Amino acid sequence: MEDKLRPIYQERASQPNTLGILIMQKKDHQSPITDTFDTILLIIVKETEAPVFMKHYTYEDRKAAMHIVSEAQLKEWLLLGSNRKITEWLLTGRIVFDRNEYIENMRTELRDFPFYGRKIKMGIEFAKLIRRYLDGKAFFESRHFLDAYNHIVHSLHHLARLAVIENGFHPEVTVWNQVKQIEPEIFKLYEELVNSEETLEKRLKLLFLASEFLIHSRIKIGSYHLVEILSEKDQWNFQELHAHKELTYYSVDLAVMIEFLIDKNVISTRSVETKGNEIYHRYYSVKKV
Repeated sequence: MEDKLRPIYQERASQPNTLGILIMQKKDHQSPITDTFDTILLIIVKETEAPVFMKHYTYEDRKAAMHIVSEAQLKEWLLLGSNRKITEWLLTGRIVFDRNEYIENMRTELRDFPFYGRKIKMGIEFAKLIRRYLDGKAFFESRHFLDAYNHIVHSLHHLARLAVIENGFHPEVTVWNQVKQIEPEIFKLYEELVNSEETLEKRLKLLFLASEFLIHSRIKIGSYHLVEILSEKDQWNFQELHAHKELTYYSVDLAVMIEFLIDKNVISTRSVETKGNEIYHRYYSVKKV
């Protein structure tokens, strides 16, 4: 199949806008990494009209997918962890074109995983974890156990990803395999939730108690990025925080995370009078120790 694709990627390689091209081959029939395709052709470009452009090809009994991705989109995926396959493609795919060692340099950065990238990713995962945990707990207390189960599964997944990032690794598609080696305690919690023969209510009750302890132990590392930004000035209103270029990635989870950290005495609030009667502006700052 690669011989058939060569004219396609060679044409792209000749374009000055192309930064790098790599090929990912299907490892086995069960592997999800190539989205059921035999071959993935990833082409990274400096700029493009659409952030992602895809084409599918077929030859005899084989099929291939071409992904043309802008540099900006690629960096966003890597920062947010919203496309985990792309990390594996970058790290293990075969490079067929590499302008000024663009892909090699990116691989080095991915392997080194500098703390700047890690602290943002940990903050985002922690915010998602808090959202899922609190929503799940609310469903549990309302005795909506299936909805609570759905949320606690997702919260454990975010906890697992947070643990992997905290240990200096990128979460892979098979994140539970990573967690089993890195944080077996979290893996055992997941197994207990899924495989236990206890009633769903009892499983959930135990999981929420255990999760609360694991979340509490990660408050400092999970809130590090947000606290660092809050420390830049004496006080912030919520719109200022929401508009901050690095906190926009937290999206709708930012407000929930802030309220959680207020409850845990990490963030403090200050009320400032408005023109309205007994209505106050609410400002946020780092809790003074």
